[in-house]
Amino acid sequence: MASKARATVVLGVIAIVVFVLVYAGISVTSNWGKTETQITSEDAAKQLEKLYKNINVTTAQQIKGQIDLDPVVVADSLPDISKFSISVPNTTDHFIEILSSTEKSGTGNDGWLNEVADAFNQANIVVNGNAVSVKIRNIASGTATDYIRSGKYVPDAFTPSNELWGEIVKAQGIPIELVSKRLVGNVAGVVITKKKYDEIVEKYGSINVKTITDAIADNELAMGYTDPFASSTGLNFLVTALATFDNTNLLSEKAITGFEKFQANVPFLASTTLQMRDAAKTGMLDAFVLEYQTYLNAADLKSGYVFTPFGVRHDSPLYAIGDISQDKRDIVKEFAKFVTKAENQRLAEEKGFNGLEEYKSELPAADGTVLSDAQKLWKEKKNGSKTIAAIFLADVSGSMNGEPLTRLKESLLTGQKFLGRDNSIGFVSYSSDVTINLPIGKYDTNQQSMFVGAVNSLQANGGTATFDGIVVAIKLLQDEIALHPDVKPLIFVLSDGDTNEGHSLKDIKGLIETYKIPIYTIGYNANIQALQSISSLNEAASINADTDDVVYKISNLLNVQM
Repeated sequence: MASKARATVVLGVIAIVVFVLVYAGISVTSNWGKTETQITSEDAAKQLEKLYKNINVTTAQQIKGQIDLDPVVVADSLPDISKFSISVPNTTDHFIEILSSTEKSGTGNDGWLNEVADAFNQANIVVNGNAVSVKIRNIASGTATDYIRSGKYVPDAFTPSNELWGEIVKAQGIPIELVSKRLVGNVAGVVITKKKYDEIVEKYGSINVKTITDAIADNELAMGYTDPFASSTGLNFLVTALATFDNTNLLSEKAITGFEKFQANVPFLASTTLQMRDAAKTGMLDAFVLEYQTYLNAADLKSGYVFTPFGVRHDSPLYAIGDISQDKRDIVKEFAKFVTKAENQRLAEEKGFNGLEEYKSELPAADGTVLSDAQKLWKEKKNGSKTIAAIFLADVSGSMNGEPLTRLKESLLTGQKFLGRDNSIGFVSYSSDVTINLPIGKYDTNQQSMFVGAVNSLQANGGTATFDGIVVAIKLLQDEIALHPDVKPLIFVLSDGDTNEGHSLKDIKGLIETYKIPIYTIGYNANIQALQSISSLNEAASINADTDDVVYKISNLLNVQM
């Protein structure tokens, strides 16, 4: 009897030990493979509710505003041309001004044209009896095209990265003469991690834009590219991708259907190449677009990525623009001739240009009207079947009083014309407290009117509780996702300064990472580093704007993301 009792006790102990071990094992292994953030995501909703309850949130009365249904006037949003620096000044009274793309009129390896222009200005060249020189202005090709085609600023000459921009200018009816088809050689391409490159080659047999778009459409390649309204490489990739679906008509139903399928699996669109490269460094992208000269000068890219050229060559054509005098036209031609001298082309090679000379353009010359229509198609279809739900979060603290708030209102009222009608938006403002000025709703005419009314009603006062505002924005978006699980959430924060009230970034960092909502920040004469720390959490962009260019920069950001 006693032995039976002992056996029962022993079995009981064994059962308890086994239970404890199993329970402990489950508890330990359940978190294997998860990051700290993923583990805390299970409590994210509770944390969000807790933070939200500690914030003083009011809902403003809805006010309708007068909406303007006229299309965007690009010239009105462009800042004064002086915002774009002169990289080489003229040295004589007889000169031409050239708007030059940034990869050749910047600094270091990106400053080739500047060095050539300096040499030209020091060479005492005489044209038609006058000593002549050139002035170079550093500006992105897409932005320069906006100035020229809108008439806001028309230079004497223009050298974009590729010929596509010249065709767009020509299609506007603006006088334009191709003086030189090539100042320096360059090629656009897709850079792919070596591992992914080998996988694509093994499955598809080769790498080209067709196999790349097929791999993206089949969700086998995570690739990003840049805004085709601003970036030469982005525009080149867009038309090349469309041509892979129908090379006889870039805008046919077949091309559009293929583009929509491919675009639905593009995880990232960037405003600039720099933003694209930063995203790639985090490992979120297998591939992205880049020019060969940049690739060649980046040791980290050369060691880990493979470059595959595509589309038209980026040989920096030179155009004379507008109805300039014959004297100026002759200076443009003289400069084009000077650039081709052997010593100037050797300098170009030292800086990484003139590589891949064997590559021939894959695309025939495209009509500028078709290119502009392709840009519009991209704007309409870039989000695929997913709609966006966005919160605009505006800083209305006391420091925004006066000119800053006036410009912020102007930028939002101009930028709202770039919002897609299929998307939903809401509007929140913050100072010491937070106000829900406009709950999230489909961006129809009524919501647009409410948005305009909300923006116009803003008044500046109080402290700066930026992170309280972000908590409220996240809460509104999570409520929207509960109703519409397929929407893509975004937050745009417009602020002029450091947070001095409410929660800190430390308090909500885990929440931002958990919900993975991209937060785009627009620093308005602000501490841009603080705003960058917010945007970098989920690979969004941070823009540093000032009074002169905030309208244009915000308009561009919304054009890409909305």
